[in-house]
Amino acid sequence: MSRFQLQIGSDAFWRGASADIAAARRRVLVQAMTFEGDGAGTALAEALLGAPAPDCRLLIDAYSFHVVNDTMLPTLQWRPRTVRDEARATRELIDRLAGQGVVVAVTNPVGCNPLRFPLRNHKKLLVIDDVAWLGGINFSDHNFAWQDLMVRIDDPAVAEFLAATFEDDWRGTPRGAAAKFGNLDLVSLDGASNEAALAPVLTLFAGARRSIEMVGAYPTRPFTDALASAAARGCTVTIHTPIANNKPLLRDYLHDLARRSPGLRLNLLPAMTHAKAALVDGETLLFGSVNFNVASWRSNSDHLAITRDPALIGAFEAELFAPARAAGTVATAPALPLWRALRARLALAASDAVLARLGFGAARRVSPWGSATAPDLASIADQTRMTEIALSLNSARP
Repeated sequence: MSRFQLQIGSDAFWRGASADIAAARRRVLVQAMTFEGDGAGTALAEALLGAPAPDCRLLIDAYSFHVVNDTMLPTLQWRPRTVRDEARATRELIDRLAGQGVVVAVTNPVGCNPLRFPLRNHKKLLVIDDVAWLGGINFSDHNFAWQDLMVRIDDPAVAEFLAATFEDDWRGTPRGAAAKFGNLDLVSLDGASNEAALAPVLTLFAGARRSIEMVGAYPTRPFTDALASAAARGCTVTIHTPIANNKPLLRDYLHDLARRSPGLRLNLLPAMTHAKAALVDGETLLFGSVNFNVASWRSNSDHLAITRDPALIGAFEAELFAPARAAGTVATAPALPLWRALRARLALAASDAVLARLGFGAARRVSPWGSATAPDLASIADQTRMTEIALSLNSARP
């Protein structure tokens, strides 16, 4: 069996991951930004409850208690009944898990400080015995409906490294870490030292000789600045991004970028994609939970994988990049009203300024289930408009 297995789509991913969970003998560690009490969340819960492994843990981000079914409103009472019902079902499902032996914890609780809202743990990870799954899929029906991907890595050393990043987050002491495993480099971002850790990505883009191809709904500066510079010096640069982006502000930003960046091609995909990947010169592949945006650069905890493995690159080429080229429509100079372009630029600049200044040092960044839920369901009605802008760029499944 190959060391790497690319799974495009939630159905393929869950078939493989659920089989791994059912066969686990030592540990099942699951981390996601979003976990909801719907079909996807229930399927994971049942798999965890039925797992034979003695160590079964679920680590979810506090985001799950503020954004339900891609709906973000200041208070639970203002949400539609269907959203309120799902929020209640989520809490009840987690209570059930905790009551039946699955240990649950919550990263980055907001508490009574709404300024902490943009500081998110954005990782999507499963470590099952000596196998790891890495990518962008959250456990919610909403996320399962989008195009997305996970990569199964069958490597004990990789699994141990990623399990250690899980343990750091579990203790509430996230740290930046990096390691090399043959032709695979792994980077764990802690939300505090991201700029230094991601600087090599900008260097990689700057050094591209022929081409850069990216799939993603949410890329922004500084990564898009590097892509535009590469295009200006003659590289073939393409961003595959959905027309029906659940982040209209970022959709407008990308359209404005394409209009202002000669040589940069924006390939508009007909369906929503939540996949995150970049291919440089056809020989260096980047994937993981990193959105290549300002939140990735400033504040998110994330995982990034960089590889030159020919077989895995071939799988991404055949199953992700080639279909995107065939399905999309290139719009190198999209029509966009000036006011929307200016709004997107100003919002992104404001978001960057906010995220650059947020940070809470040694403030608690994890809570066991039961101690984090009450404050995180409190009203965030006093949140400032600038923070809302930052959150809008950092949330809704990015």
